[in-house]
Amino acid sequence: MAKIAPNLTGVPETMLWTLHNRAGEARRLDGILRDPKVVEIYDALDYDYEGSFGKAEPTHAIRAVFFDKELRAFLKDHPDGVIVNLGEGLETQRFRVEGDEALWLSVDLPEAIAIRERFIAPDERHRHLVMSALDRTWFDAVPGGRAVYITAQGLLMYLAPEDVESLLRDIAARFPKARFCFDHIPEWLSKKTIKGWKKGRDYFTPKMPWGINQCDVAPTLRKWVAVERVETFPYRFERGLQALIYNGLMGVEWTRNRSPGMTRLRFV
Repeated sequence: MAKIAPNLTGVPETMLWTLHNRAGEARRLDGILRDPKVVEIYDALDYDYEGSFGKAEPTHAIRAVFFDKELRAFLKDHPDGVIVNLGEGLETQRFRVEGDEALWLSVDLPEAIAIRERFIAPDERHRHLVMSALDRTWFDAVPGGRAVYITAQGLLMYLAPEDVESLLRDIAARFPKARFCFDHIPEWLSKKTIKGWKKGRDYFTPKMPWGINQCDVAPTLRKWVAVERVETFPYRFERGLQALIYNGLMGVEWTRNRSPGMTRLRFV
């Protein structure tokens, strides 16, 4: 069967970066992610992953596992809840997290949804909304009277800081008590991408204008919106020397504050 050329550029191409890392982990016998669908998609695309991104690493699988746990806990309490995934790309979370009564909304750009639908078909409970996450009309697709969990994996760092602030303000105003989970990069890494970060042999990452140190996440969010609670977590590796060194460094406040992280919050 002929492979499919994704023909993606800019920020949408980064979905192949996360696909590469998740598939690499899913292939391992000792991997932390069990996901046959991500391997299926990975193998079906005609793309030089290592030329662009280098060897697969577990970072995006760690992130996926964290978000999976969040949604499982949410659906346990709210089986008929609404999950909104902003900038979902080729994330295959719906195949890993059970939720037969839930409504899943995937919001992404036209070129991203087009490649997603080559492998993942929408249906009555899994809707694809073709638009930017900054286009507030996706708000209208969220039914009232149901608990809401909004996620943004690998998205907010590509937005201007003022766009992140205004989006969160509008979400908080429209969806009181909603949960929101996102990942973020530190300031130094944001600056590196703006100067030009060559990730692999043939690939420069898009600019990531919004960088924030972990110690600044909670106070910044509380300045922007009213939150009931906010918690930030560092990445934690599961095996080998990398886990020993990196996880040890996360016990040092200075290092942890200047590392990528994940934050969950609940609006008032």
